[in-house]
Amino acid sequence: MDRTHSKTQHFAAVLSGAHMHFDRLRFVAERAELGESREALFAVTIPERAGAFRQFCATLGKRIITEFNYRLSQRDRAEIFVGMTIQSREDAHEVQAKLNAQGYETADLTDSEMAKLHIRYMVGGRAQFVEGERVCRFEFPERPGALLQFLDTLGGRWNISLFHYRNHGSDFGRVLAAFEVPKSDYVAFEGFLADLGYEYQLEDNDEAYRRFLEPPHHP
Repeated sequence: MDRTHSKTQHFAAVLSGAHMHFDRLRFVAERAELGESREALFAVTIPERAGAFRQFCATLGKRIITEFNYRLSQRDRAEIFVGMTIQSREDAHEVQAKLNAQGYETADLTDSEMAKLHIRYMVGGRAQFVEGERVCRFEFPERPGALLQFLDTLGGRWNISLFHYRNHGSDFGRVLAAFEVPKSDYVAFEGFLADLGYEYQLEDNDEAYRRFLEPPHHP
């Protein structure tokens, strides 16, 4: 370093402490968002039908969704775990009130240590009632409203049986989604994927899916 010019320069030192690495920094950043009331976590009950995801996101409007976890478990209702950006705790209360007014049963999980440490990563499992599931990974440009636009593009022809999305602030949003597709629709479904305009990869035979998420009677 040229010390003769150091008085006119600005420097920053990062004091991370022992055993600090990038995974831990990500954990610290997530907890900071929650602690500073910039992110809220909710459990929401929505109807189990095609198009219900899109309708739910439309109710939220242009809010930035930070996390969305869902796995089909019942035929009449769906339990989802959703995170979103907020301005304050009062803002979170307004979101919950709006959802309740639209008929959604909603619980604020922002202060639940179990939700923050464990449940958010455990939503899912082997669904008993899923039929003809096709699994896909998607990428799409990350911007406000991108998730809603993605769901609009998907439409409601095939029921979504699994959905996971997590916003990490990168240029691309990444989604794992599964659809109930009868065998008679396989050709139409794959043509539909090709016409979407999003990067995608069919993952029906992925080992992780087969071990942890594949329905017991998957064809």
